[in-house]
Amino acid sequence: QVQVVESGGGLVQAGGSLRLSCVASGSIFRINAMGWYRQAPGKQRELVARVNSGDRTNYADSVKGRFTISRDDAKNTVYLQMNSLKVEDTAVYLCNVAVDQLFSPLSVDYWGQGTQVTVSS
Repeated sequence: QVQVVESGGGLVQAGGSLRLSCVASGSIFRINAMGWYRQAPGKQRELVARVNSGDRTNYADSVKGRFTISRDDAKNTVYLQMNSLKVEDTAVYLCNVAVDQLFSPLSVDYWGQGTQVTVSS
């Protein structure tokens, strides 16, 4: 089994910064992609940023130029640096880790419990 734990959320004023961290542990053969999603009350979960095993990244249009995703494979960790935060960034941020399986071409997705980010005006 794989555990995924996020940290770093909190309350910040608009224009401020936060750095989220996500660590994966357990029975990990190899991590493929790692990503951050968010879900605000009454809204669907949406992709914020994702980084694959080749360090190729993609971002939601709403966060481009403000957020940066990075990963440390030695630590099975992914980070999300969030700058110039806006009130509309308020949401629960969830980490997703895609783990490759031995003897299978498929990867398995694991999710963390989420960390709350609240941006005040």
